[in-house]
Amino acid sequence: METKVIIEVSNRHIHLSEETYNKLFETPMNKIKDLSQKGMFVSDKTVTIYTDSFEFKNVKLLGPLRSYDQVEISHNDALKLHIDAPVRASGDLKDASIIHVKTDKADLELKAAIIAQRHIHMSPDDALKYGVVNGQKVKVVVGGDKSGEMDAYVKISDDGVYYMHIDTDDANAFIINNLDEGTLII
Repeated sequence: METKVIIEVSNRHIHLSEETYNKLFETPMNKIKDLSQKGMFVSDKTVTIYTDSFEFKNVKLLGPLRSYDQVEISHNDALKLHIDAPVRASGDLKDASIIHVKTDKADLELKAAIIAQRHIHMSPDDALKYGVVNGQKVKVVVGGDKSGEMDAYVKISDDGVYYMHIDTDDANAFIINNLDEGTLII
């Protein structure tokens, strides 16, 4: 089965637990804009992430707050930071790299840095329609000057909206712009 999927390119960002948020910020976060996934948004809060080797300022905090802390970076970011961040599904922090997270209020060391695995968000209805299960590996083919095929996994949630998420390294490798289309092959 083949079907089109819109590809969103995700830059480095951070997700925080309420406990960590309260250590880093004095005031509540405000929504700047909604993201494609229901309930997810870009907040008005930013942090600096750093190691002894490099730092990235103005890293966006995405909301809402979660039950865990996660810093999503690209492989190129990890090289600059001199860390060996593992490729993981969101929420899987096994062997996550240690990274410092700083605001005007606090400077914390978190075991939270990962490179997010490519994934395709789906609702349960989408999963039934396409005959896939949560965590299933699929392929997405992209055209253009650097056409190719990418592996991705299916991420099913009640509020999932049918989009593929990749990081900036993948986008650069395949010359993909945000909201380009790919072909999902199941």
